[in-house]
Amino acid sequence: MSEPKIRLRGLAKSFGPKLVLDGVDLDIRAGHSMVILGGSGSGKSVTLKCILGLIAPDAGTIEIDGRDVATLSRADRRALNDRIGMLFQNGALFDSLPVWENVCFKLLAQKRIARGAARDRAAEVLAQVGLAASVGDLYPSELSGGMQKRVGLARAIAAEPDIIFFDEPTTGLDPIMGAVIDGLIVDCVRRLGATAVSITHDMASARRIGDDAAMIHKGRIVWTGAAASLGQTGNAMVDQFARGEREGPIEMELRK
Repeated sequence: MSEPKIRLRGLAKSFGPKLVLDGVDLDIRAGHSMVILGGSGSGKSVTLKCILGLIAPDAGTIEIDGRDVATLSRADRRALNDRIGMLFQNGALFDSLPVWENVCFKLLAQKRIARGAARDRAAEVLAQVGLAASVGDLYPSELSGGMQKRVGLARAIAAEPDIIFFDEPTTGLDPIMGAVIDGLIVDCVRRLGATAVSITHDMASARRIGDDAAMIHKGRIVWTGAAASLGQTGNAMVDQFARGEREGPIEMELRK
């Protein structure tokens, strides 16, 4: 077995008395797409934020390419972040900037591309997500939800990252547009040869974009396996979640 691209061991995080991550262990294979499943409050978003360095875990290790990210210098951490792309749940586009500047925002901010060249780069990347170059001159408010999601995807891949994170990529989309976005994600990830990590509760999406899947429940990984097997894993907890069944080992917690 080759070394995983991302390795989590004993990841723990609390917010006051609330224990959110309780020893997360997970391996994410290089060049593959991992989907992390879980209900609201299960810890999947906090896991993602810990990997991204937005939140510092209380305990445990996060290794990327075999290096413990907690030991990286500021320069090395910046270099690592340069290799990461992110598609946010609600697009998170800058309303005051035209689409082409949104797409190339990271490249422009880091002065890795001239403004004149950025327009051409934006047009090139927009084409990869099925949008015309003319869309680059529009503003986010002029776009439909599906177009905003595609622009967000274009921004995520514009710098050709080798790790891409997807936060609920199909939220707010109708089933057909959700399938379109999933197809674009798969195509873009394969074109780049990137490692992808997605968090979602959309089972159809998880099967379409994932090679591997993991389920987190009460801050722990309770199952890992092939994404194609979701709903027929033989794990009662995972199958209940995947099928959306009321009865099973997962019970809704009452708020006190």
